[in-house]
Amino acid sequence: MRRYGRRMSEETASSTAETSTETEPTGEESGRRHPRPEPGPELAASLRGVLDGRWAAKRDTVRNQIQEQALVPKAGLSLDEYRALMLDQMKAMVPLGFPADGFRTEHGGTGDVGGAITAIETLGYGDLSLMVKAGVQWGLFGGAVENLGTAHHHDQYVRGLIDLDVVGCFAMTESGHGSNVQNLETTATYIPESGAFEIHSPTPSARKDYIGGAGQHARWAAVFAQLITAGPGEEPESRGVHCFVVPIRDENGEDLPGVTTSDCGYKGGLPGVDNGRIVFDHVRIPRAELLNRYGDVAEDGTYTSSIESDNRRFFTMLGTLVRGRVTVGASAGAAGRLGLTIAVKYALLRRQFSAPDEPGEQLLLDYRTHQRRLLPLVARAYAFAIAQNELTAELHELQSGDGDTDPDYAREIEGKAAAIKAGHTRLASDAISEAREACGGAGYLSENRLPLLRGDIDVFTTFEGDNLVLTQLVAKEQLTAYAEDVQGLTAVGWVRFVASMARDVALEKTAARQVVQTLLDDSDEDTEQSDLTHPGTQLRLLRNRENHLLRTAAARMRRAKEEDADALEVFTETQDHLIKVGESHIERIVLEAIVDAITDVTDRPTRETLKMMRNLYVYSLLERDLGWYLMHRHISVERAKAVRRGVNELCGAARPLAETLVDAFGIPDTALDLPMLRPENSVAAPQ
Repeated sequence: MRRYGRRMSEETASSTAETSTETEPTGEESGRRHPRPEPGPELAASLRGVLDGRWAAKRDTVRNQIQEQALVPKAGLSLDEYRALMLDQMKAMVPLGFPADGFRTEHGGTGDVGGAITAIETLGYGDLSLMVKAGVQWGLFGGAVENLGTAHHHDQYVRGLIDLDVVGCFAMTESGHGSNVQNLETTATYIPESGAFEIHSPTPSARKDYIGGAGQHARWAAVFAQLITAGPGEEPESRGVHCFVVPIRDENGEDLPGVTTSDCGYKGGLPGVDNGRIVFDHVRIPRAELLNRYGDVAEDGTYTSSIESDNRRFFTMLGTLVRGRVTVGASAGAAGRLGLTIAVKYALLRRQFSAPDEPGEQLLLDYRTHQRRLLPLVARAYAFAIAQNELTAELHELQSGDGDTDPDYAREIEGKAAAIKAGHTRLASDAISEAREACGGAGYLSENRLPLLRGDIDVFTTFEGDNLVLTQLVAKEQLTAYAEDVQGLTAVGWVRFVASMARDVALEKTAARQVVQTLLDDSDEDTEQSDLTHPGTQLRLLRNRENHLLRTAAARMRRAKEEDADALEVFTETQDHLIKVGESHIERIVLEAIVDAITDVTDRPTRETLKMMRNLYVYSLLERDLGWYLMHRHISVERAKAVRRGVNELCGAARPLAETLVDAFGIPDTALDLPMLRPENSVAAPQ
């Protein structure tokens, strides 16, 4: 089992060679060292094999479904028409098998967790409304029943969940609480006399809000609420947030007594998803509908749990639902790759202005500025796709076992899921926005899909975890090294914990990947003098940056130990620093993933192309944060100039391969059947 490294090595970058005039071989120069890969279908197919990864067959199944059923965003439909279409398309996916993949064989599924994630990810090449509907049904609602329930719930619901006889929603978020799940207001009070729980929304802010499926189709809800109970002779008390299966509609789609649902209506995108709101007025459900894997209530009201700590129990329950976060990041990445493919292909058709002394106009992608706006994003898409595949495989390994899971490893995967989700959805949002702008007026037309795609992707940066909150969480996890004592602490408590630590944090060498550690050990200790295209140098630069940010963030937060310090104020003032810690960690683990993946590639053209993508990923990261590297003397002024030249050279080297690079994503033809990509609508080439 490959472990995700939670601590880092304490390397420091040399900053003494300020007068170095060394330049790095990047695009043009590296092309002279090795034959430049030839563009074309053969290279695209080989690259696709790397990007598709372990579940390539599952991807092809979904690609074929997208192609055959034209599962692409639609314009001109009413909300009711669009939603009905999505439900019909979901039903057509049941025979494909992947809806059963996310459930264990003993519960009626196939137990192929990675296959389930990959299939829903690939729906991102089609209609994101369908992806979200499928994710809510089989991932979130189904995941809650599967992972938080026991035999009764599995027997009662799972088969119907798979076949869509049981259509449900995931009712966690409230009007008043989203990220702060631990303080949800909905209550589930046990009534011993009736043997039932009473689900209630005690305040207006306790209304369940933005819930996918609650607007129209869901008949059941996985409701997260504060469990209140008391054993004989005890006073009622809250046992923290637990999950309950609550019926909300009858067979005719009418609200059940005590349940009031309403529709969120039009949103910024995702018109096929029936987001809605739910209010409960003392709704009673049988005691057996508590999903009781981690906590149970006896007939007399006595509460029992195999996990004594309320905080640990809460985070353990949430941890089992990490698959939704992984799937959201993966699907966003697919949508981002679709947007980039559209923009690159348009830039290979559209012409603008003529070159001096040459007939006709130039292709958009022949302009360096256009290359710079798209090709670094393509490189990032490659890097994140590979990192996402690795995360999917790790989660598959974690959730396909016999249930005897190492809790430390589980938390590591949760941390990595937060990191990749935040980074991948941000990349997708940026890529689609850039793609829209890069296509000019044509990119603004609904018929060319980019504005629809931009509207659909927008919410991915905030659902299944707001990206800023997740990035901050990633930083906290690094600073505390998953210390048990910090689980569930408030912001003030967490700051005080960090402030009281007597040792430096997160400075041990990671053994996550032997190949990565070997590259670090073998590379020149002086990162200022070594070749920036060497993976060991690249890893060292990104690790050094993360280490520096970690140490300085911890030092700033230790001020909370001072007698007159306001711990909350210290935390607030350090939040921007924490975000930088989290971002640097995300960038580093993605680089580790692509470095690791390249070592398994034996085909020379494929390997050289992936190295080019890795180099462009790193150079663009360095260029984006050159101010930091210069200010902290991690690179010299001369090397900074070389970085800027390197981005240009790498974009130039990638230009002949641009179409091959995006063809390797494997976007179905129907998703690219857009008016602006039809040859007859392009400006003619010079004769």
